[in-house]
Amino acid sequence: MDEVTGAQLIAESLKAQKVEYMFGIVGVPVVEVAMAAQAAGIKYVGMRNEQAACYAASAIGFLTGRPGACLVVSGPGLIHALGGMANANMNCWPVIVIGGSSDRNQETSGAFQEFPQVEACRLYSKFAARPSSMEAIPSVVEKAVRTSIYGRPGACYVDIAGDMVNAKVDRSKVRLVSCCPTPPASLANHSAIAEAVSVLKTAQRPLVIIGKGAAYGRAETALRDFVDTSGLPFLPTPMGKGVLPDDHPNCVAAARSRALLQADVVLLLGARLNWILHFGLPPRFNPDVKIIQVDLCAEEMGNNVRPAVALLGDINSVIIQLWESVRNDGWKYPSDTEWWSTLRDKITSNAKVSQALALQPADPMNYYTVFHHIVHLLPHDCIIVSEGANTMDIGRTMLNNYLPRHRLDAGTFGTMGVGLGFAIAAATVEKSKSDKRQRVVCVEGDSAFGFSGMEVETMCRYNLPVVIIVVNNNGIYSGMDLKTWQEMAKMGDLTAVAPPVSLLPEARYDEVMTAFGGRGFLVRTVEELHSALKLSLSDWERPSLLNVLIDPFSDRKQQEFPWLTRSNL
Repeated sequence: MDEVTGAQLIAESLKAQKVEYMFGIVGVPVVEVAMAAQAAGIKYVGMRNEQAACYAASAIGFLTGRPGACLVVSGPGLIHALGGMANANMNCWPVIVIGGSSDRNQETSGAFQEFPQVEACRLYSKFAARPSSMEAIPSVVEKAVRTSIYGRPGACYVDIAGDMVNAKVDRSKVRLVSCCPTPPASLANHSAIAEAVSVLKTAQRPLVIIGKGAAYGRAETALRDFVDTSGLPFLPTPMGKGVLPDDHPNCVAAARSRALLQADVVLLLGARLNWILHFGLPPRFNPDVKIIQVDLCAEEMGNNVRPAVALLGDINSVIIQLWESVRNDGWKYPSDTEWWSTLRDKITSNAKVSQALALQPADPMNYYTVFHHIVHLLPHDCIIVSEGANTMDIGRTMLNNYLPRHRLDAGTFGTMGVGLGFAIAAATVEKSKSDKRQRVVCVEGDSAFGFSGMEVETMCRYNLPVVIIVVNNNGIYSGMDLKTWQEMAKMGDLTAVAPPVSLLPEARYDEVMTAFGGRGFLVRTVEELHSALKLSLSDWERPSLLNVLIDPFSDRKQQEFPWLTRSNL
């Protein structure tokens, strides 16, 4: 009789559904699940916190189109992963969380780490279930994977009772479930396509907005054909960067505020009119703007602004429909319009302001100086992970992306702490490639780094050559210099006098990396930045961390509109 354990069934079922990567922290009762996953050919990365593990697994979904798995223990372990599940759901990224739970015969008895896990996960996932028997495991895993990628992608949870992990069942009694196919691609209504093109043709100030849905939907080839044929200006959202290269002649990211404010027709591709796009409302948008909304989720249509045309369907398929209609019609938006002149003038003006800030002879350096020099050293094909407040916002405008799915950041949920988990996921995928690997560069604020800084040990343990650049201003938004901090400490208890946004000045984050065997650099000058970054990019064997000390009072250039916060800081 050929017997199989519950752990083996879980692992083999995941592998059968083309789940290739697992991130987690083992303990009772899931140690054997991780071992079985490795035996089944799944790459297992042991993390230092379940939240970071779930962030990493969700990033796999965005990068590869197939969900990663996050393996956690019961109770607190699962609760720690809920943040990653919520983040995946908000970003519309597929992820499978496998959670161990207390034995079935101990339920309601106060078992070790007993918690209503399935019920808790329903708030943060598309699907949450516990297999009713050993034989049901493959079917439940298949449904979880299928649900995570069909429709609007998201998180799914599978609960495994502790007594099922090592229990055995005759393999002949287990119904095999084949791999779920890729999601079916639906087309938009042909009359709606014709209406959308008609609206575009009447626009005086058209704008295409490219969201991360276009990146996830692998729409880059169709989108390039459409933009090149139509001649329309486009604006990427933060994780829509790179779907078309940032240096494409039709990219107007450097005139973002002007483009949003004055556009009279917006073609919204895989993006939502949420806080990132200011809800599509005045004063950031023209009150009379016409929205052509492309989305695979019918419920998203009309959120905040009713679309002039709603195109429901798979984003790649719908863009091909639009391209074919424009191509067959022979229409192209002229390149010599007043609208193009307005956008180009604003791009030039903003570039001059940023250049002036970057070239200021500042000691210590400011944000713009740091990014100005980083951008000239990074490979064009590198994957950029970015998080922080000013670090992420300024980096978005100055660090270009040239390839799709090569930027990961705080995303729709605005989550701090995702950076190192995302970077580990990207580096794990790159390391598994047989051909040319691409560098993973993680650009973090010092506050953001603190959320998951211990994951540098994970990078060192697995020899993941991530380059981390911590732009260190000694605080959240802003900090204070070492001398001011020392004088303030003389005033009394720091819990009473230290500003809530302050962090320890000149903290040695670089020494955290060297403690585990990676490279660490303390950077104060442009020359040190160049030297450290060049050396780090040349090392493919271990991770590096550049602790770049900048002016604690460095800030963004003056914005036309306040961004997100009404704070008086």
